[in-house]
Amino acid sequence: MKNHLAFLLVTASLVVPAGMQAKTAKPVDLPQAVRHSLAMMARFNVFDEISYQVDGSTVTLTGEVTQPVVKEDASRTVQRVEGVTQVVNNIEVLPLSDNDERIREAELRAIYTAPTLAGRYVPANPAIRIIVKNGVVRLEGVVANKMDHDVAGIRANGVFGAFQVINNLKIES
Repeated sequence: MKNHLAFLLVTASLVVPAGMQAKTAKPVDLPQAVRHSLAMMARFNVFDEISYQVDGSTVTLTGEVTQPVVKEDASRTVQRVEGVTQVVNNIEVLPLSDNDERIREAELRAIYTAPTLAGRYVPANPAIRIIVKNGVVRLEGVVANKMDHDVAGIRANGVFGAFQVINNLKIES
């Protein structure tokens, strides 16, 4: 009787009801998962730019941010991505500067109030990122067409106090 009971328990544990079968884990698209996790960071804003490179299970972060906490958030966020075993954080924290802060705000108003770009500012994922370091403005991101590229550059160049504007905007293909 004991042997039959043990056999029934083992057999019952092998039978899985329909719809309850274990699902095979879908392979993680690591670059896509890293991109998504960075884009969802609460403190990541239009004045920050973070890039990454995935090499196996190691992610290297680069770019510039306005606050040290954003650099720390990026490391923690990426470290939690399934499949990431190591994060190398080479993100630069931009220097504190009242002049740079004034230029950032003026650039934001100048660029995103242009009629062709006005509807493109989405705080969670802005099309154009505005990086200001020691009076030098760099535009990063992707715009819809050549006109948006040129308008953003012209508007950025019109901001008083900006020493130089580097327009690195890419045009959607």
